[in-house]
Amino acid sequence: MIETTEKLKIKFRDATIKDLKEIQKIERLCFKYPYPTYYMRALLETLADTAIVAEIENEIIGYIFARVEIGNIGHIISIAVHPQWRKRGIGTALMLEAMRKLKSLGCFLVYLEVRISNYSAIKLYKKLGFRIVKRLKRYYRDGEDAYKMERKI
Repeated sequence: MIETTEKLKIKFRDATIKDLKEIQKIERLCFKYPYPTYYMRALLETLADTAIVAEIENEIIGYIFARVEIGNIGHIISIAVHPQWRKRGIGTALMLEAMRKLKSLGCFLVYLEVRISNYSAIKLYKKLGFRIVKRLKRYYRDGEDAYKMERKI
């Protein structure tokens, strides 16, 4: 459990398949093109080495999925915080928790992709020590480019 600057008592725990409905709800609120349910289910069941939810008083308010890739490189697949709970340090806390877990799994580097228009996420990642290493042309379904960002852990 951590406390943010607002003294919110956030509990982290491993996500389970029982959390799928709530995770999907947040996914749909946060993204123009949310991941489909079958993919989120696959992440929870087999694809994510790190699947974490953030809760306040047993309510899921955010999640993060990450995996360990060949060469012990961590990949942040998806992170989202319910819009009502943003700007309170929850995204930062989820990222730190995921990087801690990835490091414990042997990762020395972590990367992610982010829309070039997602200024608030880019600012968060830079604050956490990530740097832009590549622009990925037409990465997203709607044709928008992404930045690949990475940092050592």
